[in-house]
Amino acid sequence: MRNEGLGSWTARRARKCPQATAVIHQDRQYSYRELHDRTLAAAHRLREAGLRAGDRVAYLGPNHPAYLETLFAAGMLGAVFVPLNTRLTAAELGYCLTDSESTLVVHTDGYGDSAQAAIAESGVAITLLSALTTAADDSAPQLPDLPVTLDDPCMILYTSGTTGRPKGVVLTHGNLTWNAINVIVDTDLAHDEVTLVSAPLFHTAALGMTCLPTLVKGGTVVLEEAFDEVRTIELVARHQVTLLFGVPAMFQRLADTPAFAEADLSSIRTLMCGGAPVPRPLIERYLALGLSFVQGYGLTEASPGTLLLDAEHAVSKAGSAGVPMFFTDVRLVRTGLDGAGEAPAGVGEVGELRVEGPNVMPGYWRCPQETDQTLVDGWLRTGDLATADADGYIRIVDRLKDLIISGGENISPAEVEEALLAHPAVSECAVIGVPDARWGEVGRAVVVVRSAHQTQDDAARTDLARELLEFAAARLAKYKVPKGVVFTDFLPRSGAGKTLKAELRKRYGGS
Repeated sequence: MRNEGLGSWTARRARKCPQATAVIHQDRQYSYRELHDRTLAAAHRLREAGLRAGDRVAYLGPNHPAYLETLFAAGMLGAVFVPLNTRLTAAELGYCLTDSESTLVVHTDGYGDSAQAAIAESGVAITLLSALTTAADDSAPQLPDLPVTLDDPCMILYTSGTTGRPKGVVLTHGNLTWNAINVIVDTDLAHDEVTLVSAPLFHTAALGMTCLPTLVKGGTVVLEEAFDEVRTIELVARHQVTLLFGVPAMFQRLADTPAFAEADLSSIRTLMCGGAPVPRPLIERYLALGLSFVQGYGLTEASPGTLLLDAEHAVSKAGSAGVPMFFTDVRLVRTGLDGAGEAPAGVGEVGELRVEGPNVMPGYWRCPQETDQTLVDGWLRTGDLATADADGYIRIVDRLKDLIISGGENISPAEVEEALLAHPAVSECAVIGVPDARWGEVGRAVVVVRSAHQTQDDAARTDLARELLEFAAARLAKYKVPKGVVFTDFLPRSGAGKTLKAELRKRYGGS
């Protein structure tokens, strides 16, 4: 094969273990041979619709076999896959379509209207395809064996940043392949792995840390369209799930369900958690059942695996994000201290975490300035502040950026602020993250009201706060909408006029 990328994976697996179960979805099971045949059929449909090497094809839908078939089919054709976040509004989806210049949108059942609305918002002529596919026809012409290399772009993932509009992270076939190898090496992922994937595949964590490594190893992925704690317990027992992935909020919901105490979780070998450190009380609840967490830190720009804390050190190094993954390197850099420029951070000293390795993106989609600011001398600037202990275990302590991470979702404060500032009563606005027992962190809007709308009446202020949240909900995905509003007479600013978010967090950042 001249195709070195993900587009060759289904063929390679079909020749090694054609009868092994690759995917389970609802009541259907697909062998690796069937997955390959369905992917070939999808590739033919995409090619007939005009998709060619380098073109972008978007996918809108939940976790579903069609996601994988479209991803691998795009790889066969040398095209670029663009998974869309189903939680976004039509306007937000339209922006992603316009920015990526997608020429096709593949959607699953129930998402046709949303896809059409997104295309209308984009203002671009885009072909719409239903995800329904059939087994490949032996009489169908062979697809050309295109020379796809590991350096070629495989997908564009849109991620929220602190500057408002999301940026498209370009991940190459090599980025995703090396990340899968890192996971296999560091977690001892096996050929008989049965991985439950209920976190959304439009995020890189579920895709890169569980789904792709399992498929390249020849295991089985159980695709769930949404997380449900009761159904998770039932699926673990029914399919003898060995690997369970989630963010802390998901594992907390699982542990809090009444069925947890009597659940048969004996098949589980690995609990993998990302998005935030697992609280020690939650670790202890699972330890009581003989289950330990593999925790990690990552970001979309690194495909995403960067640091991993193995189960052996889950308690002794609780709160740590672990050590670098096998083929990934990190360093901590003290920047701008006393005008001395950059210097390595010593043990216990705070420094910015930087990442280098074959899993690090080549850049943002058509954003050369942002790429140059983020990739410096081959190292990815994460914007996260961390410390390392004497054993090399790294703890994330703060963020240079103001990004809010809520239940594993990234929220751009600037995007939320822009939406609220469109309300006629809002003069100034800043959005900060505040602690939340369920989601880890949620947004809180700090608002300065225009003089014509100012009032000291508590009922009126409560009504205005509710109105502002409803106003935001009409313009933003639900998870981006702040969970509360506080009013203030002014926003603290620096001499350069920049809002002092740290000061706001001190004043208004309580849980």
